Amino acid sequence: MSLIRALSKDLEARSDDSLRALFAARPDLISPAAPDFAALAARASARVSVQRALERLTKPEMQVLEAVHLCTNPDTGHGVSAAGLKKAIAGATLTALEAILHRLGDLALIHRCEPPTGTHPPVSRQRFYLPVGSLKDVVGIYPAGLGRSYTELVRLQPAFAQRVVHLVAELRRSGAGVPEAATPMEAALALQRWTSGPKALDHILAGAPERTRALLDKFGNWAMGAVPQAQRMASIGNEGPDVGPVDWLLARGLLVPLDASHVELPHSVGLALRNGMIVDHFTVQAPQPELGLTSALLRRNAALGAIAEALRLLGELLAAVREQPLATLRSGGVGVRELKRLADRLRLEIRETGLFLEVAALAGLLRLDVDSSTWIQPQGLEWLALPRQEQWLWVVNAWLASERAPSLVGQAVSASAGHQGRPNSAGTTINALSAEAQRPDAPLIRRRVLDILQELTVEASAPDGRAPVLDARSVLERAEWSQPRMARRFSSLVPGILREAELLGLIGSGAFTQLGAAIAVEEPDRALEILGEHLPAAVNHVLLQADLTAVAPGYLAPGLGERLTLLADAEGQGPATIYRFSEASIRRALDAGQDAASILQFLGEHSATDVPQPLEYLVQDTASRHGRLRVASSASFIQSDDEAAIAELLLEAGASSLGLVRIAPTVLTSAASPRETARVLRELGLSPTVQEPEPAVVRYKRTAAVAGSARPVYSAPRSAPAEDDVEAQLAVLRHRRGGAAETSGEAAAQLGLEALQRAIRLKQAVTMNVVDGQGNSNSETVVPVSVSGGRVRVFDPARDTERVLSIHRIVDVEPAAGQAAKPHK
Repeated sequence: MSLIRALSKDLEARSDDSLRALFAARPDLISPAAPDFAALAARASARVSVQRALERLTKPEMQVLEAVHLCTNPDTGHGVSAAGLKKAIAGATLTALEAILHRLGDLALIHRCEPPTGTHPPVSRQRFYLPVGSLKDVVGIYPAGLGRSYTELVRLQPAFAQRVVHLVAELRRSGAGVPEAATPMEAALALQRWTSGPKALDHILAGAPERTRALLDKFGNWAMGAVPQAQRMASIGNEGPDVGPVDWLLARGLLVPLDASHVELPHSVGLALRNGMIVDHFTVQAPQPELGLTSALLRRNAALGAIAEALRLLGELLAAVREQPLATLRSGGVGVRELKRLADRLRLEIRETGLFLEVAALAGLLRLDVDSSTWIQPQGLEWLALPRQEQWLWVVNAWLASERAPSLVGQAVSASAGHQGRPNSAGTTINALSAEAQRPDAPLIRRRVLDILQELTVEASAPDGRAPVLDARSVLERAEWSQPRMARRFSSLVPGILREAELLGLIGSGAFTQLGAAIAVEEPDRALEILGEHLPAAVNHVLLQADLTAVAPGYLAPGLGERLTLLADAEGQGPATIYRFSEASIRRALDAGQDAASILQFLGEHSATDVPQPLEYLVQDTASRHGRLRVASSASFIQSDDEAAIAELLLEAGASSLGLVRIAPTVLTSAASPRETARVLRELGLSPTVQEPEPAVVRYKRTAAVAGSARPVYSAPRSAPAEDDVEAQLAVLRHRRGGAAETSGEAAAQLGLEALQRAIRLKQAVTMNVVDGQGNSNSETVVPVSVSGGRVRVFDPARDTERVLSIHRIVDVEPAAGQAAKPHK
């Protein structure tokens, strides 16, 4: 029976509550709404949907599902029960297996089937299951880490098929108890029988060289391995005393070469190494790492210090960008030279500067000006005026929702990262604010990391309030158990996420903080209360000293810190920052429009001591020399020998649009171009002469000023569909239940593809209706050979030839009654 039809019946028999639970766990099944149960079953069997569902399974659930896959045969309808799985999974109990099978059934990854023919009570009263049809494609060629059978390897590895008969003959001549074989398939079956069972393998390995067992143990979790010169095959009769374990195993077929540097451990050998078990390490309990402990006070102080420092550095970064925007590279992102300039200003390492730059950009504190290709601060940025705890929540919310991975900045671009179109990307590093740091799954992984941190903290917290110290190893260990299919993505992002979480105060002294716990359970108001209670208030004064320095006795208020950064150069890091005044720094403030009186007034208002006399002299002396020479810009100038005419033109109302400025008795400057200036003068009845051609002017398209950014509000990535959508879907399914039409067109396509794939596996003929270009339907009986890329290759027994058909032209597929497949090459 079709697996999709069987799953459809299983879904139709479920209660509405069971379907609601299914839709909550697999929301893609009803996006858009399914027209009937057959379409719902087809979607639940689709490869992409099954792959998404498998990404949420725990390690024991994946182990049971892979064992179900290996212990069943969907083509013959042979299912497996919990009792059958218990014989193949070491350490499993019937209670645990039945609970996991029930869970997999709820997720529509397996469904009930009839007991095998000829079974008797109590076996017939057990529940038997079959997996969805696409599970084999999703799990891959090495389910449970076991390799392919000898027969599959002979069929799929031509080089091995050519020499397997000779290999068996060599084994027989050496005295091995291998059955005689005349064809490659017979040889494969002979090797399979020879290596079946732990005792048989122990007997074979009795005369193996040293380290052979140790080599085989490396294949305990995965069937494929890399070895040099894998296709080299030693002759059994010519083996010397120094033969290595790889050559010895290759010569006996216990390892099968795949190419020049990779080998595969066959299925029967892998099973024998596991004592006949598909899964030899099974537990339903999550791993409990050994963790150190830290005090609650140390954790809190470290987190508060990190938050205060991060907010200070972000404020200083924004001030630096306002002073000089960051230019971008042609390839995108900010280059090392610009990053080095910013790092020198912030007194940080380059990589740490890139991290803060990424955080500022993802929080909307910086934006890319497309007209000038520079990163600038948005106008009217609300963040600058917020209290510090709200500034922190703004940044944390943006970080949680961002699809960027800031900690990747500075790392080498991986050749497997999927950045196409960049031929030498493997030898470069990821630039700040470049596309290479984009990771669409970053929000989901951050969400899961916070959940794991909360789980481990609750499990390992001490009664006296001490919290466990968590590291990347412990988080990855739990992540690989809870979602093993996503282990690779976790391993690439988790270290960086933990580093960023520590920078934002979600982790302090290596432990998950109360702030982190509040964010993990989506209680931002509680996080604000905690931070408002414990974060030290910003200081609004400094200590001015006679050596032309100012000492900040704590983290300064944003306004004071920004103004002081303009007047002096910061030195060092941390709350007690030293600011050094110099002639250059005072001149910088004067250039910004300040004068000596306003500077001294500001320093007097915000100093806990009187303004030292050396500093007062420095400000006044620098201001007295400031502005003696002025530099301005002008697009054109007007010159005349008649001073009276120049004076009249300066007072002429019609010339006000030119922005005239008198710089000499006979010279005026104009803000307009020479041609525009000449045109206005001619309109006034004058006869000017343009002495020079109009200079080239680059005009930039001006964009509207960016209003104050709305505060980012984080909401966890949605995993369940809306309740209204679920109820609407149930209403559609109830209406169609028992209706006239059993299957929709959506399900029919999947059913046809399933029939083709089954016929290919069984080498059976099928009868299909094929529509030609004129819309005429023709019934044909063919033998499907392969399906890929929307096309099916078939053997036509009537014409004794092969053809390729487009799947979309096939209306329906049915097994050909009473017709055997004709052999073909």
